[in-house]
Amino acid sequence: MRKCKGMRDLLPQDMVVFRRIEDAFRESCTRFGYQEVRTPTLEYLHCFTSTGTLTPQMLRSVYSFLDWDGWSGERIVLRPDGTIPLARLYVDSLGAPKGVSKFFYVENVFRFTESAEEARERWQCGAELLGSSVPLADAELVLLATDVLERLCLGPVRLEISHAGILRHLLEELDLDPEEQGRVFDQIQVADLQSLALMERQHPRLGRFLPLLLDPKGQGSGFLRNLKASLASESPPLEASFDNFIQLADLLSLLGRPYEINFSLPGGFEYYTGFMFQLFLNGTKLGGGGRYDGLIPLVGGPSISSLGFALYLDRLMGLLASGGGKGTSVPRRVLVEAKEEALAASKRCFDLIRQLHDEGVIAELDLGQDRKAYSHVVSVEDASPNGICRVETMFTGKRFQIKGQDFQALVKALGVD
Repeated sequence: MRKCKGMRDLLPQDMVVFRRIEDAFRESCTRFGYQEVRTPTLEYLHCFTSTGTLTPQMLRSVYSFLDWDGWSGERIVLRPDGTIPLARLYVDSLGAPKGVSKFFYVENVFRFTESAEEARERWQCGAELLGSSVPLADAELVLLATDVLERLCLGPVRLEISHAGILRHLLEELDLDPEEQGRVFDQIQVADLQSLALMERQHPRLGRFLPLLLDPKGQGSGFLRNLKASLASESPPLEASFDNFIQLADLLSLLGRPYEINFSLPGGFEYYTGFMFQLFLNGTKLGGGGRYDGLIPLVGGPSISSLGFALYLDRLMGLLASGGGKGTSVPRRVLVEAKEEALAASKRCFDLIRQLHDEGVIAELDLGQDRKAYSHVVSVEDASPNGICRVETMFTGKRFQIKGQDFQALVKALGVD
């Protein structure tokens, strides 16, 4: 008996890391005023096709089937994305409330891949901010995402930023149809110089800005101001996008968040409309997001500004499980055993376990478990009021002896803060 291809069992040691990431994410989001939601695993296919925001490649990778109802039925999918179901929830279940709404979720998404070695189920920590168009909202999302990663003590994370609005306006000036715009955007992302050269022959004006966008990554708003002077002088919409990007770059600098400007940043041309960002550690992409102001109307809601991001929980788990994260420590787990078979000894064991639970310690009764999985073993020698407890530290072999009911001495011996 084997698990489905591309799926993953999360073992007990995996779940320890999973919950650590989830707890860090939930704590950060809660402190920033975000509220937790969860959308169904199954959604109607038209929830995604009607928005037109998923690429044809992604639509081909969804798991879809017929929700059979006699001779009729609708096609449903395992959600391939977290943001579109959240937009649907905002309109369908909450009635698109006025003002600013802030949500977060931890959910799995499903995408078919040709290779069974690649994950087809992926876990994401996502946050969405609806109803605010000010640059401060974009900056808050960056701060929230980096706050989570700082809590996990992974080390210096590289922040790369871009702006889909600038690319959109540049491509619109070339009078390209939407399909051609998407193709050029994809080629810019991967620096496909050969294909871009062919496009440039068909659209000579393309060559005016390509060298600037394909140059090495820039740093600081001065880089953007130079680009604006070269490209935006005759286009009010393009100038407005540059001004927005420059304002955000200055704000991130003021907040002490170093960044690199990268216009070839991969990030879903069909999806985003403005500021975009991605986070990397040693070449591994940990997550990203941006502004998608046109999404809510496509699911039947009002025209409001929207933005969000996702962190890739599976990749974070891999980094932490492999020793990343300076704050990673072996959880304190205590095994309590009774050396006597008397009921009073068992009662004393359970009393100790309850007290240790109150101190936030993982403690359990010895039922024959492997002691190697525990940091300490507490042996109750007898059940009398002045009875002796012996504490053994499994990592070092150190032993302590506690007399009577001196629970504080026991706590100290266990190293509980």
